[in-house]
This record gives sequence, C-alpha cells and structure tokens, in this order.
Amino acid sequence: MKVIKNYLYNVSYQVFVLLVPFITIPYLARVLGPQGVGINSYTNSIIQFFILMGSLGTNLYGNRQVAFVRDNKKKLSETFYEISLVRLITFSISFLLFGVFMLLNNEFQVYYLAQAISILAAMADIAWFFMGVENFAVTVLRNIVVKISTLILIFIFVKTSNDLLTYIFIVSLSLIVGNLTLFPDLKRYIYAPDFSNINIVKHIMPSLILFVPQISTQIYVIINKTLLGIIDNVQVSGFFDQSDKIVKMILAIVTATGTVIMPHVANAFAKGQNEKTKDLLYSSFSFVSLISIPMMFGLAAIASEFVPLFFTSKFNSVIPVMMVESMVIVFIAWNNVIGTQYLFPTNQTKFYTRSVIYGIIVNLIMDVPLIMIFEAIGAAIATVLSEFAVTAYQLWYIRSQINYHRLFEDSLKFFIAGIAMFIVVFFMNIMLKHSWIMIIFEVFVGIFIYIIFLALFKTKMILKIKKLILNHTFLGE
Repeated sequence: MKVIKNYLYNVSYQVFVLLVPFITIPYLARVLGPQGVGINSYTNSIIQFFILMGSLGTNLYGNRQVAFVRDNKKKLSETFYEISLVRLITFSISFLLFGVFMLLNNEFQVYYLAQAISILAAMADIAWFFMGVENFAVTVLRNIVVKISTLILIFIFVKTSNDLLTYIFIVSLSLIVGNLTLFPDLKRYIYAPDFSNINIVKHIMPSLILFVPQISTQIYVIINKTLLGIIDNVQVSGFFDQSDKIVKMILAIVTATGTVIMPHVANAFAKGQNEKTKDLLYSSFSFVSLISIPMMFGLAAIASEFVPLFFTSKFNSVIPVMMVESMVIVFIAWNNVIGTQYLFPTNQTKFYTRSVIYGIIVNLIMDVPLIMIFEAIGAAIATVLSEFAVTAYQLWYIRSQINYHRLFEDSLKFFIAGIAMFIVVFFMNIMLKHSWIMIIFEVFVGIFIYIIFLALFKTKMILKIKKLILNHTFLGE
C-alpha cells in the first residue's frame, strides 16, 4: 500500500507540474517570443552541463544507498553526510569550471550569470534523500508551493520581451529557495554529524559509474539544443525545446513509477527477495506500457491543433518536431522500467551504464547530419533513435533473466488500441474546427476508444487495476 500511496503522491505532483506549464509556456511564448524563448533554451542547455557535472551521479546513487540503509539510523546518517560532502566537492569544481567558461565566452554573459544560480540550487538539492526513505509527501508539498510562488512572480514581473533576464532570475532563485526548505525535515531521520566515521572516498567511484545513467534522459536534449544553437540559431533551438517540454511533461507522469518503485526494489533486493524484484518489473512494465502508448499516439494526433493554440502560429515549426519526438515516450518509459527500476537497484549498474553510452554514441553520430538536413526535426529523429538504442540493448541484456512473454503479454493489445485511437482522433483533428473545446473533446473520445478496446481484449493489466481497487494489491505487493 505504501508504493501505491507514494505513486499517487508523485503522480499528483506530476499532474500539477503538467498543469503549470500549460499556463506559463503559452504566456512566455507570447511575451518573450521565439527569440527570447530560444536564448533561454540555449543558455540553460549550457548550464545543465555544469549541473550534470556537479551531480556526478549522486542523485540516483544517493537514492539507492539511502534505500539500502534506511532501517539503520546510524548508517543512514553517515550515508547522508558522506554523499552530501561528495556533492559539495563536485559542485564546487563544477562552479570553478563555469567560471573558466565565462572567461572564454563573450555571448549572452548576463543570461549565463542569471542561469548559474541554478547550479547552486542543484548543490543544495537533497530530494534524493527523501526519495530513498520513501517520504514523497515532503518533496511534493515543497515543490507545489515553489511552483505556485514562481507562477505568481512570473505573471507579476514578466510582461515584455525585455523581461527575459527577470524570468531567468525568478526561476533560478525559486529553485534554490525551494531546495533549502527541505533541510528542516532532516532532523527526523538523521543524527548530528560524527566526522570521525565519515568516508567519502567509497562513494566517488560508484557515483562516477552512475553519472552516465543519471543523465540518460537529459543528455540528448542538452546536446540537441546546444548543437541546434551552434549549427543553426537559437530560435530553432527554441522550437526543439518547446516540443521537448511538452513531451517531458507527459513523460513525467509515465516515469513517476520509477521514482517510487526504485527504492522499493532496492530494499527488496537487499533482503534477498529476488522473485519480488522480477514481479515488480513485469507489473511496472505493463503499467507504463498501458499509459505511455496512448500518450504517444494521442500527442501525435493532436499536435497540429495543439501547437498553434498553445504557442501561437509563430511556433508552427514545432508541429512536426512534436509528432516525431512523441515516439520517445514509449522508449523512455520502457528503459526507465528496465534500467532505473530493475538493473540499477539490483546492482547491474555496468550494463545499465553501457546501454546509455550506446544511446549517447548514436545521438552524437546522428545529430550533426540530421540537424544539418532537417534542423529541429533532425534533432527529434536523433533523440528517438538514441532512446531506441538504449531500450534495445537493455532488452537484449536481460533476455536470460526474464520471460519476454510475461514482459510484453499485453503490449500488442495496447498498441492496437492506441492505433485505433490515433486514427479516430487524427481525422477528427483534421475535420473539426480548431479550438480548446475540440481538443478536450478529442482527448476524451480517444480515452474512451482506448478503454473500450482494452476491455474487449480483456487485458491482464485491467484485471490488476480492478484488484487494486478491491483490495489495494498491486505492483507485486
């Protein structure tokens, strides 16, 4: 039942996170325009490199290590202080490297400085600890308050295209304030530091190993936005970024299971409950397939109507990008389950890392030629190919550990239902007048068609959901 409660906490927050950009993104698209959106996207992509270097895999590693020792307060305390010290050192190095970058760079300097506050905010982030102890309520409530405050400040102070710097300051400062609010809750879990028993060296190599997996869903986007800004211009980078924001908003709901299930699997694995870890894999894979497949088809079906209404007609170039990039929803959902929820918590990190490296290699090989030919659409194609490579390798590697029939038992039915939904919604999108009322109507029609097909196919996941409703048993519990 705890897994269900944490999932509902996380999904509730992700739905909230999904709704906030539906207000801010179209507002900022209109106020800042393609140029302002592009500058923010490009400069932020550079800052994300320094945040990733500072994190050095400690978010994912810290989450797992806390889950391993959460029942022992002494070890839990030591683990928190050790990993926090590692983060302090790595982020300090990252900030020094940012200083070197600023000395060598003469473009957009004032925007980079405003964005750099996010590096300090990331250093102060201890959400990984609360996820490890499976206390999602504190992070969810904190984030909701921060998001609402940020939203209010944006509407008060960001009025014209000249307010881009103000917007960046608001977002960056809200991150650091929000992260600092988590610290008072630590006293419930840990003792005061005893530095005589602190050993940070043992955490450095495992964190380094996890550096690549942690950045798996971010590195392609950062590389794409940076290359688009260099090869083409910041406006095209902004087009890709707008598409990616919508896709990631949807993915946040799909991958919410990973945040919740990973510490649960790690704890079960630490106790030697190997069959339970596989049962969790099968159930979670089927569940994310159930929700990711219709989201992929649904987003592609309504893109041509959604983009001009949401971003204005100035961003119509986003339509084909979004239709192509929507395919990553399923691939990321699958490799999130296999990698984050199974390989990583069962100490098969090397192969998890290898899968992501293959994806990055594919991205680097395909990005430049595809961007030169197709611009933002090329970046979307490269992203899809990269995520496909990650998923394909993971599925190949676990072939001797799992039963493919159990893993994919309902997937074909989900795809057939999703295709039927896509066909109906796509043609409705063409024939009906474009408006928000029509989009909402099309979404409900699509959901209805999808559910009807699943009911006709008698999918096992539907039966599990009924079981959840009746006796609160789900995901292997």
